[in-house]
Amino acid sequence: MTDLTPGTVVVIRAFDDVPEHLFMVDTVEEDRVTGEALTGPFAGSYGEPPLDLIKGIAGKD
Repeated sequence: MTDLTPGTVVVIRAFDDVPEHLFMVDTVEEDRVTGEALTGPFAGSYGEPPLDLIKGIAGKD
């Protein structure tokens, strides 16, 4: 996904027992992004989801 930059809000697809949720990107790494969950059970928590969990872009901050 080439549109990923810091401040991008992405949709993380559901996985394991975690529902689909919004995530604010802080950094874009080779195989993952880092940042903070905005919605869902981990809202406010730091995370490092792999790029293949990104369902799409929700917007820019």
